[in-house]
Amino acid sequence: MCHGTARMWWNRFGPMFAGEIRRQRVNRMRDFRHWRWHLDEMHVKLNGEMVYLWRAVDHEGEVLESYVSKTRDKATALAFMKKALKRHGSPEKITTDGLLTYGAAMTELRCREKQETRRCRRERGPICRLRSSFLRLHSW
Repeated sequence: MCHGTARMWWNRFGPMFAGEIRRQRVNRMRDFRHWRWHLDEMHVKLNGEMVYLWRAVDHEGEVLESYVSKTRDKATALAFMKKALKRHGSPEKITTDGLLTYGAAMTELRCREKQETRRCRRERGPICRLRSSFLRLHSW
């Protein structure tokens, strides 16, 4: 078998295998007692337009959900959190930054007691590592 054939098979079936492994891992994490999420939003340039990229990352650094929007309001936060909670279940704790729309959305979803707020800019966690790696890849 030549290298081109192996690469073709990898490109065809690799994402399918990776998606299945990720789904199985997330299903196992739902039963994990101390499952934590970190929610964050950041500006990115998409097709020449500045938009917000919302992400949910678990405590191991795996990106669970991402969402792109033009606004940073309660309706957008609510839609993002509903999508993440419906797809991945409910974690024990949700760590957010100081954005007030997270609190408003969590109050409406009746999970405000799970929220932890980090206001420190130099937070060490999976979001910080993802943000720095994203910025290294896409230097504007």
